[in-house]
Amino acid sequence: MNIDFLKQEVRTIINDTSSKDDTLQKICDLLSSQVSYYDWVGFYFKNGDKNELKLAQYTGEPTEHTIIPFGKGICGQVAVSNQNFVVQDVSEQDNYISCGWKVKSEIVIPIFVNGENIGQIDIDSHTKNPFTKKDEELLEFVCNEVSKIY
Repeated sequence: MNIDFLKQEVRTIINDTSSKDDTLQKICDLLSSQVSYYDWVGFYFKNGDKNELKLAQYTGEPTEHTIIPFGKGICGQVAVSNQNFVVQDVSEQDNYISCGWKVKSEIVIPIFVNGENIGQIDIDSHTKNPFTKKDEELLEFVCNEVSKIY
């Protein structure tokens, strides 16, 4: 993974794309195409005043998990904890919502605007133990850049 290249590409997408939806979709497509073990890349955002997340743009297989209650699954836990959550083996998690039998690991990073957790980026991988500190660094950067358009 060329993290500097990916950061520059994300900056370019943020600066050159006019709509939020297009920006998020292009980021999903970029990450999915450039990182071999990013098999599903998507954004979830707080659903209005409800204590739930709503799926926004994503790249990968369709998911039935378009609404996730706070506290449920990895994404729902991040909505409550406001902390990164790296799961190297989803079979070891009690509070995991399965998105498909192929998913072996997941990383979720929150997006903050003015100190408030407004959403997150969610990455599923079909590989166990793929994520490193470089993934966290890259995805924290992505979330920080995305926060600038909200």
